[in-house]
Amino acid sequence: MKQIIVIGCGRFGSSVAKTLTKLGHDVMVVDQNTDIIKDISEYVAHAVQMDALDEPSFRTIGIRNFDVAVVAIGSDLEASIMSTLIAKEAGVPIVMAKAMSEIHGKLLTKVGADKIIYPERDMGMRVAFGLVAPNILDVIEFSTDYSIIETVALEEWQRKSLKDLNLSGMTVIAIKTGEHINIVPSSDAIIKKDDVLVILGRNDNLKKINENYNHR
Repeated sequence: MKQIIVIGCGRFGSSVAKTLTKLGHDVMVVDQNTDIIKDISEYVAHAVQMDALDEPSFRTIGIRNFDVAVVAIGSDLEASIMSTLIAKEAGVPIVMAKAMSEIHGKLLTKVGADKIIYPERDMGMRVAFGLVAPNILDVIEFSTDYSIIETVALEEWQRKSLKDLNLSGMTVIAIKTGEHINIVPSSDAIIKKDDVLVILGRNDNLKKINENYNHR
């Protein structure tokens, strides 16, 4: 179980805090809005009303003792940057910060954020894929050039082994067959109808899967 602090409790921060709690972690939420703190308090271990710019208050709650800090502040640029800086300077091992734009993300990286989250951009990417690539169930940007997709097996993949598929530049990291998940499957694994494949690869290579689906 990790000790996690979520700074900023809007829709994104609340969702993160509740999910982490359900996963069994000890979560503290910090927000300056008293009503928000009252609403979230029943879902997390600790909920504290305080200003994200108040460095002494962060020391009071023992921010240095947390394993992870999630800075979920979006619109208040100063509070977002200062909270990230305070958490990092306090020695929190992993600081993840929400960014509203590429410039915002670069500033957060400069002050020490270990990972930048772009929820609006990522959601937009998921919606776009859902519209033009119905075989692709989900997509996660792994880096600028690489992504992970979750896709229903194409018809031409069925009854073939992984080594028989033309997946150059891509790696199948899991195969879901109903409730069963085969993690890091061998090259001899046979693809069945309705299997779901989780694939890591370069974005230009992953696009070929969608092209193959649309050209069937």
